[in-house]
Amino acid sequence: MDPETEFTEIYRISSWYEFPWDYVQSLSFALYRTYAVPSVGRLLAETGEFRHRTQKRYDDTVLILEAVVEHGFDSTRGREAIRRMNQMHRRYDISNDDYRYVLATFVVTPKRWLDDYGWRRLSPHEIRATVNYYRELGRHMGITDIPETFEEFEQLLDDYEREHFAFDEGGREVSDSTLGLMASWYPVPLRPSMRLSSICLLDDPLREAFGYPAPPAAVRRAVRTGMWLRGRAVRLLPPRRRPQLARDGWQVRSYPGFPFGYRIGDLGTFPAKDGGSGGGCPFPHGKG
Repeated sequence: MDPETEFTEIYRISSWYEFPWDYVQSLSFALYRTYAVPSVGRLLAETGEFRHRTQKRYDDTVLILEAVVEHGFDSTRGREAIRRMNQMHRRYDISNDDYRYVLATFVVTPKRWLDDYGWRRLSPHEIRATVNYYRELGRHMGITDIPETFEEFEQLLDDYEREHFAFDEGGREVSDSTLGLMASWYPVPLRPSMRLSSICLLDDPLREAFGYPAPPAAVRRAVRTGMWLRGRAVRLLPPRRRPQLARDGWQVRSYPGFPFGYRIGDLGTFPAKDGGSGGGCPFPHGKG
């Protein structure tokens, strides 16, 4: 397959067949990173959505982004999903630089995650398809000056984080809400451990930007070793024959009974009828 023309199908195979669990996790951590940029984290906190409807914001994001992967950019449902996303975004004054940075997290973070924890690394073919897929998504979002190569995306991400990562009360609030959502997916006795495990997976600049203390070195090493060992175990499994979509995971809880539990045009947030902001999530976020 040609990554220059068949990038959507290649990306679909990578994220649904080769690395479904890893893609869900890594894309979640990708957008979690953006909360450490004050202009992003503060705006997300001001909407109030992460404080009051965290689970629904997660579910809406998964379903909107997955619709584009599933149906393609030129399909009716794919166009509807992009339109719904753009309708939410243009209610806010978001800079092109912030948009480009968020796009870069989608491209770079999964590759780095798989380098550390995957059962194998992405091939150059898959990396190029990923770059082209997100370049196309960025074009449909109206983002300009999009990098052309993975190396350019990586440089953009590293430079932007080095310049902009900083503590902000809003970003910390959104981070705490996201960690609380992750913990809520597990039995009550396990929730503190799951929260700590998530923090153990953060790199130091990201963790420090949120103001979290460093976890004990032994705990951090154990968590990361466990993730690495999982990759070694997955390597021994037979090839996946059926796609594993994010919406099929037990973390998506707001819309039971797919495909009849929701319509793409009804996902996300809308202006309040009284003319107020009505809340909203200007940046989609994934599972942490």
